[in-house]
Amino acid sequence: QQGMTVAPVVANLGPLEALTLTPNPDEVEEVFTLPLAHLLREENQGYTHFRTASGYGYTLPVFLNGPHRVWGLTAMVTELTLELLLPGRY
Repeated sequence: QQGMTVAPVVANLGPLEALTLTPNPDEVEEVFTLPLAHLLREENQGYTHFRTASGYGYTLPVFLNGPHRVWGLTAMVTELTLELLLPGRY
């Protein structure tokens, strides 16, 4: 959707098991966590290549080997967050 605004928030919420999250079911299928150590392992990092009908191509990050593949906008925000939190390690 064009014109969409995304406002990522990074926070320490404490133990997630104690939280009751109620995401919008039209936008979020499932809530899960991944440790930073998992995201930082090279074997769990990759890229997805896309091509459009016009031949335009682009590459987006993807995080693998967790309970789900993290891709799309979530992976983009995750990658930017890792770059900000851990410069030189990611």
